[in-house]
Amino acid sequence: EGGHVTFVSNNAYENTAESLGECFERNAEGMLKNMAIHELALLVSFYDVSVDNIESVTADKEFSSLQTLAGPSGKDWTDFDKIKFTIRTKNGKEVSVAADRCGGTDSYATVTKDENEVFRYYMPDEEDKELVEKLTAQYPTAMPYFFTQDPDYITVKERVAKHTVDGEEAEGIATVGIAVETLKVAEYLTPILQEQLK
Repeated sequence: EGGHVTFVSNNAYENTAESLGECFERNAEGMLKNMAIHELALLVSFYDVSVDNIESVTADKEFSSLQTLAGPSGKDWTDFDKIKFTIRTKNGKEVSVAADRCGGTDSYATVTKDENEVFRYYMPDEEDKELVEKLTAQYPTAMPYFFTQDPDYITVKERVAKHTVDGEEAEGIATVGIAVETLKVAEYLTPILQEQLK
């Protein structure tokens, strides 16, 4: 009770204009609809976040960075290379998201109380780190986040396949309704956060 949750998503792009420019072009839908979409789906699912229920959103200007960089095509792309923000809902819930394209391979969630961290959960956890090392050696040119998320993708595919066979609800899987609302939230937040970082 009284704790604040922050979901942190990291990727392992090189912190160079060339690497980020390629990332911005290949992921032209933008960070919130690409990398941070998973965290936003958690907010929609568990924190009552919706476009209609957002009271405020505040960017952490010290952490966040918005850049315009040339992609491989030569065209300029504007996106966040890192963003952190806090959403407050009209029914009083507050939750934060941080995403960093160059933050490494581990993602995690923290709970803080009175500005002290009281809990942290990492992905990959200790059990999955061995698999990550094995897959990294086997596929050295693939993006590392594929390996940290591999066990979760297998679980999602199994649950959706089971639903297809038996028609029962896929437990713990975001519905199409959640997906639609999550995309609406991403589209709503992007220009607001961009404006706050100008």
